[in-house]
Amino acid sequence: MVCSMEMLKVSCIGSDKIQPLTQCRFLAPSMTLSIRRRNSGSVSCFPFAKHSPVLAVVYDRAGAASESVVNRTEPGSRTLADQLRLGSLTEDGLSYKESFIVRSYEVGINKTATVETIANLLQEVGCNHAQSVGFSTDGFATTPTMRKLRLIWVTARMHIEIYKYPAWSDVVEIETWCQGEGRVGTRRDFILKDYATDQVIGRATSKWVMMSQDTRRLQKVSDDVREEYLVFCPREPRLAFPEDNNNSLKKIPKLDDPANNFRLQLAPRRADLDMNQHVNNVTYIGWVLESMPQEIIDNHELQSITLDYRRECQQDDIVDSLTSVEPTEGAETVSELQGTNGSVTAKGEKQDRLQFLHLLRLSGVELEINRGRTEWRKKAAR
Repeated sequence: MVCSMEMLKVSCIGSDKIQPLTQCRFLAPSMTLSIRRRNSGSVSCFPFAKHSPVLAVVYDRAGAASESVVNRTEPGSRTLADQLRLGSLTEDGLSYKESFIVRSYEVGINKTATVETIANLLQEVGCNHAQSVGFSTDGFATTPTMRKLRLIWVTARMHIEIYKYPAWSDVVEIETWCQGEGRVGTRRDFILKDYATDQVIGRATSKWVMMSQDTRRLQKVSDDVREEYLVFCPREPRLAFPEDNNNSLKKIPKLDDPANNFRLQLAPRRADLDMNQHVNNVTYIGWVLESMPQEIIDNHELQSITLDYRRECQQDDIVDSLTSVEPTEGAETVSELQGTNGSVTAKGEKQDRLQFLHLLRLSGVELEINRGRTEWRKKAAR
């Protein structure tokens, strides 16, 4: 595709939060997209590979062309995916941002992204962050020492809050960063924004622990592994949820049986298995929601979900999903990690909010796989 100066001028009119007004970087033969910001009506330059480590043609305000290389990763590590991906490390190199278009197959009956879609995007941006700093492309963000010792990362806890669900064709920008949590594992946080308005629409935090790929037993994080990833972490704790009493820290009690609602005999599909040879953590979200009462699904939308992963699930396992209403008093915190993120969690009225406890267990033997908590808000009137 030939891109003329007139086309560049049209594509780059208006303000842009990522690129200076004086230049528009594009990768031929890819096309430059234009997105109209809802709050200003201006058109912004939104090119493929906007931060990618590729040879870019830079046009200054006078129209003169010059060549420059945007160095974001180690030489020789560039791939076609790197060139087309809409993401890169931030300027300080301590976090990573990537933008995604919500596809038609990623939305539900309300034409907005499902929570499974959000969770999949979080997993994708976390893996892409790891790849951008040179970690493994054949596993979920494994470091060189981890690969040598056949260790993998597995999810221990995930907490997601959605303040506004993106709709079909919306562009979502996700920023992520990680930090150490002692010998136990690592923590990865996320902030989600509507690209067009720069509005924070969600936050998430997750805890990860190491497991032996051979024995399937948890392992402590060694000094060698910590040194490999801490160099890419913020020097001071930076938390997506900085408040001491935020919901991401609350313990989840085990759900008493019999539960109010249940779905029994759920079987993993082959497509539910990931590259670590067990059921992917996002599948658990779908199983949890399977036992939600239909009237709640019809009249409410998910505000937050917290999952504690206690046992990995294999392809031949059969799972029961149990759900009951939870009283709202007396939550206890499970972490003392302090820090700031420069912003506060969106807090709305607690009216019309419902909380539920969840339990996933192996059918028959009743071994606990996962326990969870969800909070639901009343759907806005249309």
